[in-house]
Amino acid sequence: MQDDAVDQTVILCRACDMAVRKRALPSGVRALCPRCHTALYDTPYCSINGMLALCVAALAFYLPANLFPVLELHFLGSVRTASVVEGAMAVMALGYWVVGVAVLTAAVIAPGILLLSILGQILLIKAGLKQGWQRTTYEWLLEQHGLLSQLTMLEIYVISFLVSAFQLADFSDIYFGVGTFCFTMLFLVTLFLQREYNLEHMWSYLDV
Repeated sequence: MQDDAVDQTVILCRACDMAVRKRALPSGVRALCPRCHTALYDTPYCSINGMLALCVAALAFYLPANLFPVLELHFLGSVRTASVVEGAMAVMALGYWVVGVAVLTAAVIAPGILLLSILGQILLIKAGLKQGWQRTTYEWLLEQHGLLSQLTMLEIYVISFLVSAFQLADFSDIYFGVGTFCFTMLFLVTLFLQREYNLEHMWSYLDV
């Protein structure tokens, strides 16, 4: 009977079905199939310390991105501003509860929980995962990561800023504030963080 640990080190090429044994790779290197040269798997481009830096940077942008106005509208002498949270609340006040909750979840709640989850994973790794509660908590965070990633949709809100500015620019003056800059930076830093994050690699820390 073959050992399960050995089975997990062998993968099949999705193009030619060649069995290839996984090996440890240097950071930033991609493994290719020796027969058809199809990409098999990657190693994380960023170290744990690098992901920690990205996570802290994203959290630094999180509060101002959601509390400061993202759009400032000047129309016929009146000035209107709105933040992401105020926008979601305004939609719910109009009776569109489903849309408002969806915006609040995808743009505010889920991104914050995702960043805290990744930060928690990194801190647990740095602590060594020596205690039983540390390993249990770490496993639970990894299990929830997929759901949180699907709920986080910052890019949709960034696109909505641009669409709103384009549609309203003909009859009003549109100004982007600190909130817009912070929200855009939050989106970019989170995008890079998710790109560097490798769930399979994070699971491997339990075997160390």
